[in-house]
Amino acid sequence: MSAQTPRELIEGNPVLVVVDIQGGASVDGAESAIPFMPGYQEAMDRAPALVAKARDCGVPVIFFQEAHRPDLVDFGRELDGAEDVHLLEGEAGTEIAPALGVRPHDYVIRKRRYSCFFGTDFEILLKGLRANTLILVGGHTDVCVHYTFVDAHQHDYFCRVVEDAVAGSSSDAHDGALRAMEYLQTGARRQSAEVVEAFEGYARSSAPSFPR
Repeated sequence: MSAQTPRELIEGNPVLVVVDIQGGASVDGAESAIPFMPGYQEAMDRAPALVAKARDCGVPVIFFQEAHRPDLVDFGRELDGAEDVHLLEGEAGTEIAPALGVRPHDYVIRKRRYSCFFGTDFEILLKGLRANTLILVGGHTDVCVHYTFVDAHQHDYFCRVVEDAVAGSSSDAHDGALRAMEYLQTGARRQSAEVVEAFEGYARSSAPSFPR
């Protein structure tokens, strides 16, 4: 058995992947179609600063939006578990959070299922960007973020999850998903401050190849 190769936070070309930051957690205890852990919104509120830093440092940003057709035809087995009908096209809560500052020419991908790879052109875009490292923020840690991480891992990308900028359906599920991702790639779990520092280092060492 060979020794494990130490990895940098950023290997090669990074991409910041913003997963389903839209709508938000229930307010004042109002019932929600999706369970949210305590502190969910606080974690999402850390994402805009990372988006801004990525732009400043020439790191491409890809925004994902989960959206379902109003006739529910694309939910599949998604309603067989804890979640009720959610994120329908045309509803205000389905829109990407304005705080992220999405611009007209940004990369935005709409998805019908949990993984960002499933039924989308994500990998085509990643190949065009010559991406090597995917840095994930958003929600849910235990669902869309985790499943995207696993698919990215199996496509041989270096994967990082910003653990203070993701949140799950429950605290236990969030913690378990973080452990599962770290199991797949040692050093996957990172903090926002580390990512900011890595983006700055990337900007110093690499001239941006793509528009911000």
